[in-house]
Amino acid sequence: MRQPAVRLLWLGRVQYGELLALQERWLRRLQAEPGPDAPSATEAGALLLCEPAGPVYTAGLRGGLTPEDTARLRALGAEVRATGRGGLATFHGPGQLLCHPVLDLRRLGLRLRIHVAALEACAVRLCELQGLRGARARPPPYTGVWLGERKICAIGVRCGRHITSHGLALNCATDLTWFEHIVPCGLEGTGVTSLSQELQRHVSVEEAMPPFLVAFQETYKCTLISKDSPI
Repeated sequence: MRQPAVRLLWLGRVQYGELLALQERWLRRLQAEPGPDAPSATEAGALLLCEPAGPVYTAGLRGGLTPEDTARLRALGAEVRATGRGGLATFHGPGQLLCHPVLDLRRLGLRLRIHVAALEACAVRLCELQGLRGARARPPPYTGVWLGERKICAIGVRCGRHITSHGLALNCATDLTWFEHIVPCGLEGTGVTSLSQELQRHVSVEEAMPPFLVAFQETYKCTLISKDSPI
């Protein structure tokens, strides 16, 4: 049986708002009735990848940031956004790999819970390919990927009409001091880490990309196709 195809879109270093705008265009495309803008029958959606160009704090459906928090974080020079993903507050910024799969789960034969587990498996596999054998997923409320009590990858998704958006944020060479201004994902007493901190060398987003794509194709059993146009 032919594997479903997923469009690979590497945006480079962009503002977080640009990622959200492209995500919205792909959501509309997948939700559209059959027509010239609808994807082909073998195409399951798009994998949007980028590195945030600036610091941004995001809150999920469960909140996590008060108006006072928002004012305080903006005073630090960060952007603050409310999003429709699951979870609480987290941080995105330079040195972080953001992965937003906009996928029709029906075309992949997946349920939402399996999709979340697959995202975790991708991050665990990436860590293994980078030589970090201790990475693991944990049960709720500790969604994401951890090395001991330190989170290296946050996960928060949204799903409507079987179509996913948002996804994961993997710390490659992130300035972790930004996390000190919030309680990441609402989890007291836990820490954050990065590939660079764990491996004691600089690991760029560009270095992490190829093994992550290997892990994604292995986990989702799909073929990644690259096109020049983001839409």
